[in-house]
Amino acid sequence: MNLLHLPPAVLSTKQKIERLKWKVNLIDDLEEKLQRDPLTLPRHINLSVLPEFAFRKVLLKGRLDYSHAMLVGPRVRDGTHGFHLVVPLVRTDGSTVLVDRGFVSQEVGESGHWAKEDGEIYVQGLLRTTQVRNKFTPDNHPEKGLWHWADVPAMAEYAGGESANVQPVYVEEIFEGHAGDASTRLSQGIPIGRPATVDVRNSHASYVVTWYSLSALTTVMFIRLLLRQRRARARLPR
Repeated sequence: MNLLHLPPAVLSTKQKIERLKWKVNLIDDLEEKLQRDPLTLPRHINLSVLPEFAFRKVLLKGRLDYSHAMLVGPRVRDGTHGFHLVVPLVRTDGSTVLVDRGFVSQEVGESGHWAKEDGEIYVQGLLRTTQVRNKFTPDNHPEKGLWHWADVPAMAEYAGGESANVQPVYVEEIFEGHAGDASTRLSQGIPIGRPATVDVRNSHASYVVTWYSLSALTTVMFIRLLLRQRRARARLPR
């Protein structure tokens, strides 16, 4: 049967199932990437292939440029309001990239009293791409220090741009500690990175389950109605 001649309800269900399969395959692919050994980024990163390496672990070495630190938010972590602290990392043997060091409380973020690390450091993180902005997210205002979403090209330009050898490459630092470690870091103004997990939402599965649940419920109600009508007709005098 031609797809164009399928009933709308059947076509909609078919599309949802196809999207569900695509999302499951995508999540499986990202999970597999997380299991690979961390990469060492080249001196100059080929931006055109970055999407293929999303969610790959990377190892970085360099010095943090706090003069161009950025706060992205507001964000909430375990009931605490705050921001994500993004700091350019001037790599020892390559270009400067952007590192999302993780969550800091609102008080620490607004005061600027977050823990600062001097000298060269090592960072293990996940390669990410520019965040997708939804229609409810406000505009960023770099001139005011207001970043509501991670617009990687704009953030790289804010940090100095091409003239300062800053590449639009975004790495989210990994935190592998437990809840107690996170609480200690939060109280000391040390950013709390992200877990090394895939955070891609799979809403298609819930859509399909909801769709079939409603269909099954409608079918049961229809059968009950037919049986009730038959019983009513059977009681009528002949």
